Amino acid sequence: MQIGYKLAAEGYGPAELVRQAVSAEAAGFDFVEISDHFHPWLDNQGHSPFAWGVLGAVAARTERIGLATGVTCPTVRYHPAVIAQAAATLALLSEGRFTLGVGSGERLNEHVVGRGFPDSVRVRQDMLREALEIIRLLWRGGYRSYEGRYLRLEDARVFDLPPSPPVLAVAAGGEEAARMAGELGDGLFATEPRGELVRAFRDAGGGGPRYAEVPVAWAPDESSAARAALETSRWALTGWKVMSELPNPVNFDAAAATVREEDVLNHFACGPDPQRYAEVAQPFVDAGFDHLVMQNAGPDPDGFLDFYRSDLDSRLRALTPRG
Repeated sequence: MQIGYKLAAEGYGPAELVRQAVSAEAAGFDFVEISDHFHPWLDNQGHSPFAWGVLGAVAARTERIGLATGVTCPTVRYHPAVIAQAAATLALLSEGRFTLGVGSGERLNEHVVGRGFPDSVRVRQDMLREALEIIRLLWRGGYRSYEGRYLRLEDARVFDLPPSPPVLAVAAGGEEAARMAGELGDGLFATEPRGELVRAFRDAGGGGPRYAEVPVAWAPDESSAARAALETSRWALTGWKVMSELPNPVNFDAAAATVREEDVLNHFACGPDPQRYAEVAQPFVDAGFDHLVMQNAGPDPDGFLDFYRSDLDSRLRALTPRG
């Protein structure tokens, strides 16, 4: 079991994220994961720095901890050739500690370049498949070209390649995407404890790491933690269909207006009780995920890191599938 710490790029500026990553390494986390957004989910989160710049600084400031994007969309805002180059560079700077997490994206971030964001989920998945093929092609070295239905590549070469390509983990909200992760990726990314995603990934040939984000909120008391999560992370309860479609933070504010504190308490592990954190993490372990990312929505990141070191690390690592 590997345990990761989510760098909440929507809630903190770049220097603070680097500091948290260094502290996460000292606290015993195995890896840090950062979202790659252009906008925050809500205006009151107030941040959204360039994830790749943050990860480069984290690589330079740390020695052991793994790094991951959770996740990057390599189809609209970025061309996959740019992501292939960026991932190769980060793999070199981190000496092999980097995992490239990719997905089909959200309108929130991708519409900003004015190319549009496909309404059809099928088109988004087909674009992602082409992007994965391009990234794999460029990581083989040499000059490469590609002619797809949506994406093209012309005489491109990534000159600085690591000895081994980065792990490529593909985000899946459904079984078709999970099968694509097994076919073209090395790992799986998900936000829900759904065993059918892991089964589809494995049935398609996937044998690598399975990442899942566990919703938590640390504070000295349960109520304070729940209020903090409600203020900044209520968007997480809207569901993936909403999360992938809305264009701006103001839309997420409206969509999440009816979320209540009791809804947060049902979804998140809130407060200082380590047993509650184990209860929220257990369904992900049961579903077959082996890389758990602690996505802390609480108001005190240093308090959470201390809590993890003293009360949570060994408890989470001891979790095994039930039945």
